[in-house]
Amino acid sequence: MIKMIVFDMAGTTVDEDNVVYKTLQKSINAEGFDFSLDQVFAEGAGKEKLQAIKSVLSIYGNIENDVLANKIFENFKEQLELAYDSMQIYPQNNALELFATLKKNGILVVLNTGYNEHTANSLIRKLGWKKGVHFDGLVTASDVKKNRPEPDMILLAMDQFQIVDSKEVIKIGDSTIDIEEGRNAGCRLNIGITTGAHTKDQLALTNPDYIIDDLIGLLTIIKDLQ
Repeated sequence: MIKMIVFDMAGTTVDEDNVVYKTLQKSINAEGFDFSLDQVFAEGAGKEKLQAIKSVLSIYGNIENDVLANKIFENFKEQLELAYDSMQIYPQNNALELFATLKKNGILVVLNTGYNEHTANSLIRKLGWKKGVHFDGLVTASDVKKNRPEPDMILLAMDQFQIVDSKEVIKIGDSTIDIEEGRNAGCRLNIGITTGAHTKDQLALTNPDYIIDDLIGLLTIIKDLQ
């Protein structure tokens, strides 16, 4: 029996036109680089954002420089807050309908994210989502010592709701690292969705149990499990 579904935020449940990764690219390139958005997606998608910066610099720039990475990260946080203040942000297609159906059927809706707590809560406020109404829990990169692909965020969510068997949990996200996170947590199913950072072919590299194009497809998957 499925008791909880853990949803990534940007690109999975939140439609923000990939502003996170566009801002990440802009902040890195402001230091004299010329990395493409595809490169930022490939190495940064789903990760805690300081780690995403370090990964892009290391893989594509052959640079290991914590001072530089932290400088970029601070600029990124400032620029992202400005971007969120000025742009429209929407739930992904069918997100709220899915949340309502899951809650009606007693399945917990938990959001988890590579954002820090401040950014995640700012985004949720802008969407008008309320804990206990639209979703049941939120776990951010600020809440754990080890971030994706380590399973700590999912394990913390399980602990918060007294779930001891990871086979009662499903993870869904738009990046390969989401799939790896769910697998490392031992989730019953790990599902990729094509609405965000990674393409269907990229998601397939991590062998998810399913790849869907719309969140509402989860209902058919869950029905088949019962």
